[in-house]
Amino acid sequence: MSQNKLRVLFCIGVNQNFFDATPAEAKQVWGAFGVMMKGMEETPGIRVIGNMDDDQLMVGPSTTAPWTTYVLADADTLENVAAVCNLFRTTPVGESKLWKYCKIEARVGRELIIQS
Repeated sequence: MSQNKLRVLFCIGVNQNFFDATPAEAKQVWGAFGVMMKGMEETPGIRVIGNMDDDQLMVGPSTTAPWTTYVLADADTLENVAAVCNLFRTTPVGESKLWKYCKIEARVGRELIIQS
């Protein structure tokens, strides 16, 4: 990895609105979540490395850390990171947007390289 790339951990939480949703609404949210994940992978300047889902050991809404899902990625710029976060504001779920049901926070740093 180039030293000027940003290492990003996208932390995604599911909020109470998802758990209060009707089954039909929850299905729409799940579909929108898939659209958002694909959008994340297709965002210019973002290279998704992998993800981790904590849904088996985390039950209920994630109001703070630990989060429900994590995505590790490299980003060219902070603007690329903001574009991924903006997917929650723009991805439709019926008459709402994804941010009604889920939230995202990004932790930005650099790859840890141990010099010997």
